[in-house]
Amino acid sequence: MNKRIKKIRNTSKIKFLNKQNFPVLKIFRSLTNIYAQVVIDSKVVASTNSLKIAGNKMDKSRQVGSLIADKLLKNKIHQVIFDRGTYKYHGRVKVLAESAREKGLKI
Repeated sequence: MNKRIKKIRNTSKIKFLNKQNFPVLKIFRSLTNIYAQVVIDSKVVASTNSLKIAGNKMDKSRQVGSLIADKLLKNKIHQVIFDRGTYKYHGRVKVLAESAREKGLKI
């Protein structure tokens, strides 16, 4: 594992330790799909993925963001911490976050 990834992981762990019992929106990005899940106290509250969604990668990310926002708003969760992992806030990750914000989720 290179130094940049280690540094990113350590800083994100420190940020989340101060905000326990708070919902965290975690992102996993594969080569063709994107996955999103919300975790509170190591329990998954809501999750969604782009496996059955048709379209290009950006459209899939946009739809996953809106789906996860809808699920959270139904569960009366209006604010989350956005954990992008080691991915840059760029491209598909950015589109997912922006589409969730457009639906009314505070990130």
